[in-house]
Amino acid sequence: MPPPASQTVAIAAAAAPPFAGALERFGDRVAVVARGRPVAYGELAERADARARELGPGRRLVLVRGGNDVETLVTYLAALRAGHVAWLAAPGAPARDAAVVGRFRPDTVVSVDDGRVDIATGGAEPGHELHPELALLMPTSGSTGAPRLVRISHAALHANAEAIATYLAITERDRAATSLPMHYCYGLSVVNSHLLRGGRLLLTDRSVADPAFWALVREGGATSFAGVPHTFDLLERVGFAGMDLPSLRYVTQAGGRLAPERVRRYARLGRQRGWELVVMYGQTEATARMAYLPPALAEARPSAIGVPVPGGSLRLADVPEADEPGVGELVYRGPNVMLGYAREAADLALGRVVDELRTGDLARRGPDGLLEIVGRRSRFLKLFGLRIDLDEVERMLAADGLAAACTGDDERLVVAVAGDGPRACLGPSLAGRLGVPASRVAVVAVERIPRGPSGKTDYPALAALAPPPAAAPEGVAAAAGADAGAATGRVAAILAAAVGRDRVGADDSFAALGGDSLSYVEVSIALEEELGHLPPDWPRRTVAELAAGARERGRGARLETSVALRAAAILLVVASHMTAFWPAGGAHLLLGLAGHSFARFQLAAMDAPRRLARSAAAIARVAVPASAWIWLQVLVAGSYSAGAAMLVNNYTGSQELGPDGRWHYWFLEALVQTLIVLTALFAIPAVRRWERRRPFAVVLVLLAGALLFRFELLAFGAGDNLMFRPHAVAWVFLLGWAVHRATTTGRRAAVSALVVATVPGFFGVPAQEAVVTCGLLVLLWAPAVRVPRWMVRPAGAVAAASLFIYLTHWQVFPPLARELPLAVAMPLTVAVGVAAWRLAGLACAACARVPARPGRARGESPALALADEPG
Repeated sequence: MPPPASQTVAIAAAAAPPFAGALERFGDRVAVVARGRPVAYGELAERADARARELGPGRRLVLVRGGNDVETLVTYLAALRAGHVAWLAAPGAPARDAAVVGRFRPDTVVSVDDGRVDIATGGAEPGHELHPELALLMPTSGSTGAPRLVRISHAALHANAEAIATYLAITERDRAATSLPMHYCYGLSVVNSHLLRGGRLLLTDRSVADPAFWALVREGGATSFAGVPHTFDLLERVGFAGMDLPSLRYVTQAGGRLAPERVRRYARLGRQRGWELVVMYGQTEATARMAYLPPALAEARPSAIGVPVPGGSLRLADVPEADEPGVGELVYRGPNVMLGYAREAADLALGRVVDELRTGDLARRGPDGLLEIVGRRSRFLKLFGLRIDLDEVERMLAADGLAAACTGDDERLVVAVAGDGPRACLGPSLAGRLGVPASRVAVVAVERIPRGPSGKTDYPALAALAPPPAAAPEGVAAAAGADAGAATGRVAAILAAAVGRDRVGADDSFAALGGDSLSYVEVSIALEEELGHLPPDWPRRTVAELAAGARERGRGARLETSVALRAAAILLVVASHMTAFWPAGGAHLLLGLAGHSFARFQLAAMDAPRRLARSAAAIARVAVPASAWIWLQVLVAGSYSAGAAMLVNNYTGSQELGPDGRWHYWFLEALVQTLIVLTALFAIPAVRRWERRRPFAVVLVLLAGALLFRFELLAFGAGDNLMFRPHAVAWVFLLGWAVHRATTTGRRAAVSALVVATVPGFFGVPAQEAVVTCGLLVLLWAPAVRVPRWMVRPAGAVAAASLFIYLTHWQVFPPLARELPLAVAMPLTVAVGVAAWRLAGLACAACARVPARPGRARGESPALALADEPG
C-alpha cells in the first residue's frame, strides 16, 4: 500500500534540489530580469510558494506550458518546492503533444500566455502514484515511436546543475540570456545551474536572429548564452562576429554536432573577442549533459566531445555496428542519469531501472584521451545489404556545399536539401557513391530544414515530406532550383576569386573565407551587380543566403556608405587641389574612413604573431607603392626629398616645391605612421585583451588622449601645419574607429556629439569642417545609400583606386589644367589614377605567378590600400 499523500509530499519536498528549494538564501539578490523588471531571489521564492498552493492538493503531475517568462519559471519552481512532478512543454497545445498528454493525463495543467496564468486541476485528488524520487518529466528528442517521457529525479537535477556550474565556474556575477526554451532540457539546465549559484537569468523568448535579443544581452550585461547547431547558423546571418559584447564570458554549444571547422572558427573568434566557446555533449536521458570540451582545446581538437562532466564517467562498449578498431558505443554513468523511461502513466510509480546510459552514439578515444563521436547506431539504414550511415551522408553533402538532412528506412534514403534546392543529378550521383540503386534515393527540395522547438532537426517531419517511392520528383525539384543554383554558383565564383580559393561552398562566407579589406570594395560591387541588392552584413552571410536574396534589378542600387564616401572624398581631394572654389576636407574624411576600416578589418587580425605580420603587410600595401612612386619623382625630377619618399617628411622634410609642396603627401605619411603606432600598441597582449573585452571603451580612451593634441593641451614638434601631422590629426582616425564601434543608438548619439564637438574650429574653414562632419555623421547613421545603378561600378572603381589617384594626381593635373578645361582635366586626372591601379594589380598578379583574381583582372592591386583598409 502506498504511503499517504501528505507523507509522500513531505519526502519529496525535502529532496527538492537547492536551486529550487533554497532560493531564499540569496535574499535580495536579483534572480531574474524579464521585460525590464528585476525579480529578487526572495520574491521568487515567495511567488513560487504562492503558486504551489494553487496547484491542487496531494502530490500531483503538473504539466506546465509556457515560454521563457517569469510565470513559467515560478510554476516550475513551485512544483519542485511542493514536491510535485513537473512536466514542461511548449506553450499552446500542439497537436503532436495530444497523444502523449492523453496517455499520461496530468493532474494539473498550467498554461502561461503573455503573463496570464490559467490553472486547471483535474480533481480534488491526484490520479497518479508517483515515485518519491521523481521530480521532472521531459520528452525525448527525436522520438519516432510511441510517446515516451524521461523520468528525472531530484538528485539527478541537482547533480547536473552542480556539474555544469562547476566546470563553467558559474558565480553570482554571471548573467545568462535564455537563448533556448526552458521546456528543452539544455535550456532548462542553463536555468538550474545559474539559480544554484545565485546568478541572474535574462529571460526572453527572442531568437538570436532578433536585434532585441542582442539589445537585452548588452543592456543586461549577459555573460553567456547557449546554442544548438542551428543557433550558430543564425549567428552567421546576424553578424555576430562583429558585435560589441564586452560582458560576454563564454558561449556554450550542445544539442548536436557542430562542424569542426565552425567549432574552430568560433573558438578563434572567442579568443579574439575575449570569450570562450564551450562545446558540450549530452542527452535528455542524462539530464542534459555528459561531457564538455575544455575551451583551450577547441581549436586543436574541434571534433572531440572532450571529457566527462564532474561526477560522471564514459566508457566504450563493444557493439555489432562498431566494426572499426577502437570504436564502440558510448556508455555514460553518473548521478545525473535518468530513472528510466515512462511509456504509460503506470511507469511513473517505478523507481530506478537504469544505472548507466547507453547513448546510441559510436565513439573512439583519441591518443590524448579525448572522446570523439563517429556515428550513431540508430542513424543507420540497410539498403540492399549495405549499411548507410546517415550522419556520414550528411557530412558528405555538407562537404559538397549542400545544407542537407537525411532520414529514411530500410526501403529508401530520403535527402532534404535546403536553400537553392537539389542539383539535377544529386539523386543518381549520391546513389552511385553509396552503391545503391538511384530509385532508392529520394531527394526533396525544402525552403529550410524542418526543426523542432529545440532547434534540432525534426527527422519525423522530414520523413513526412518525402513523396511516395514511385513519385519521387527529383527532376522537378531540381528544375525548380535551377535558377537559384545558378545564382549560388555565380556568387561562389566571385568569392572564390576574391580570396584565392579553388572552391567555395554554399555555406561559406566572405568573412569566414578570410576575405579582407583589400578585396572588399571589388567584391561588394561585383555582388551588387550580380544580386541587385547587397545586405549590410553581406561579408558574414553565406553564399546560399546571398544567392537566395537575389532580386530583379531595378533602376536603383544600394551602395555602401563607406564606398560612396571614399569615392566622393578622393574626388573632392582632386577638385580642391585643382581649383580654389571646391572645399578641402576630403583627405581628412579619408583619414576617418581609414579608422573605420581599421576597426572593421585590421583589429580582428591582431591576435597572433602571424596575424600581426598580416597587419604589418597591410601597412606595407600603403607604404610600398607610395614610397616607390615618390622615389621615382625624386630620381626623375628631383622634386621631393628622400624624407618624403620614406614617408617621414611631415616631421623631417624641407620646403621642396615651396612651403606648400612639402605637404603633398601628408595624408599617406600620417596614415602609415598612425598604423605603425597602433600595430605596435596592439602587439602587446594585454592591450589586445583589453580591446576585445571593452572595444568601445578602448577607442574612447585613445580618442581622449588624441584630443589633448587636437586642442593643443599637449604640444609636440613644430607648430606649423598641425592639421597635417599625425599626432594632431589622429583623433579624426579614431573618430572613424568609434563610428564602427558604435553599435547601439546610445553610442551612435554619443559619437555624433563627439564629431560635432571636435571637428568645427579645427580647420578654421567652415566648408572644410562641414565636409568632415557631415561625412562622419552619414557614415555613422546610414549604412548604405541608394544611387542609380549605372553609378555603382564607376564609384567602386574610384573608391578602390583612391590610393593611386592620390599618388598620381599631383603630377597629372598641372599639365592637363593648363591645356584643358576643368570639366575635362579632372576626369582625365582621375582616369589616370584608375589606370595606374589596374596596371599595378596586373603587375602584382604576374609577379606572384598566380592567376589574377576576377577582381584583379579588373585591376585590383595588392596595394589597394585606400580601397577600405586605410581609407
